[in-house]
Amino acid sequence: QDYYSKELQKSEDLKTNACVTSARPLPKAVRDALERVHEEVVARYYGCGLVIPECLASCRVLDLGSGSGRDCYLLSQLVGEQGHVTGIDMTESQVEVAKKHIAYHMDKFGYQKPNVEFLQGYMEKLGDAGLADESYDIVISNCVINLAPDKRAVLQEAYRVLKPGGEMYFSDVYASQRLSETVRKHRVLWGECLAGALYWRDLYSIAEEVGFSPPCLVTTSPITIGDKELEDVIGDCLFVSATFRLFKVPDSSRAGPGQVIYNGGIMGHERELVFDANFTFKEGEVVDVDAEMAAILRSSRFAEEFLIRASGASTATPQGCC
Repeated sequence: QDYYSKELQKSEDLKTNACVTSARPLPKAVRDALERVHEEVVARYYGCGLVIPECLASCRVLDLGSGSGRDCYLLSQLVGEQGHVTGIDMTESQVEVAKKHIAYHMDKFGYQKPNVEFLQGYMEKLGDAGLADESYDIVISNCVINLAPDKRAVLQEAYRVLKPGGEMYFSDVYASQRLSETVRKHRVLWGECLAGALYWRDLYSIAEEVGFSPPCLVTTSPITIGDKELEDVIGDCLFVSATFRLFKVPDSSRAGPGQVIYNGGIMGHERELVFDANFTFKEGEVVDVDAEMAAILRSSRFAEEFLIRASGASTATPQGCC
């Protein structure tokens, strides 16, 4: 809280590129939406990667660690007036910046009533903030889970508030090994999103324990430190910024592998949908998918965008980390 409210006044104050990495270009709809976000909100935002998933119309979205609200105001435009976005953050000064600009944005978007709200609270304890079971379609998070000491509690709470078929779509920092006590206790490295980074294999085991489908890696890019003193503390550990998607797949949706055809109905992704690093769906093309991906598409908000049929073959690309 101290680091994000006092030491950082704008994104230029960050000492590493951990929080400003974007792994792929922004779709035009997202670029246009970003241009309509208030400049103070953008300047006080410290996220990494891109956490704007596809197929958002009328969805209920929760942003964990929403900061000054940049992603919430982006999503506000993409879910539309019938959708809703909740942002929760532990830092009072950040929440104040976000709340201050609600009226400005609703007026700019032409909405009759606000479709965003901002809460101060902890992502490990969403119940304390009044967030009910199975109340959101999507949970997003942009480079903040590494700041939580108890990652399992964060994923457990996200799982709880998601509806069946819901998705957690999040960008974060991961380490190539488990971090030493010296690194984990380093104040600047913690504030810069490195000291709290999860060993990437641990994400897979925690997600499984909580009940999520295996993580789908969307994008990844290496992080450079660029500060000799910090590099010496870190040693030979490598860091990446990565975006993953996790789904809360109900057992009733589970069957065998399948064949799917994308109908091209998602705005901005009409010709092809790059779902993750393993699966790209082109309009009208038959794609063999494994049982896990078939269950994800069948149970989630993507179901209406695909023709899904069972397949006896198990020749689909296995899900896994690239």
